[in-house]
Amino acid sequence: MHLDLLAILTAFGLIFLAELPDKTMFASLAMGTRMRPLYVWFGTSSAFIVHVAIAVGAGGLIGMLPDWIVKLVSAVLFAFGAFMLLRGSGDDDEDEEVKTVTGFWPVYSTAFMAVFISEWGDLTQITTANLAASNGAWSTAIGSAAALMSVSALALLAGRFIAKRVPLKTVQRIGGVCMLGLAIWSVVEIFAG
Repeated sequence: MHLDLLAILTAFGLIFLAELPDKTMFASLAMGTRMRPLYVWFGTSSAFIVHVAIAVGAGGLIGMLPDWIVKLVSAVLFAFGAFMLLRGSGDDDEDEEVKTVTGFWPVYSTAFMAVFISEWGDLTQITTANLAASNGAWSTAIGSAAALMSVSALALLAGRFIAKRVPLKTVQRIGGVCMLGLAIWSVVEIFAG
């Protein structure tokens, strides 16, 4: 097992920025207002860890392909991620009704299922698979899981402050530009290598 600090930080930064404007952050915030925040965090974090494991496994399979194909797939996926972030959805303002739930297991299972179901095929899961294929499974898993768990904690602790002070469009644009830069970098690596 080889850990690469740059790969961990890259995964953390990209996944953190991509997850900030995501519906899961708002779901965590909403659940945290009606349920015990620490229990919600345990539930969301567990679901994120399962999704990271699935994404890293998929990335490991992608990593068995010839290097130029992996870089081309990476470029396409990063470009798709950039497109998704830069076009800005803006329709994430759906009101979700969350019932008051008490007790560790009911809160944990509610939070786990909410994230587990909503994250399938999500931009962060696709990005994690992509990074795992090119940057190593363990480093990507650590960086991605830490980012997802951090965003959930941030939403639970300071979500209202961020929503009032930092426009989510700005966060989306920064994440989109980073993804676009990685897409270009991946294409350059095809021709440089």
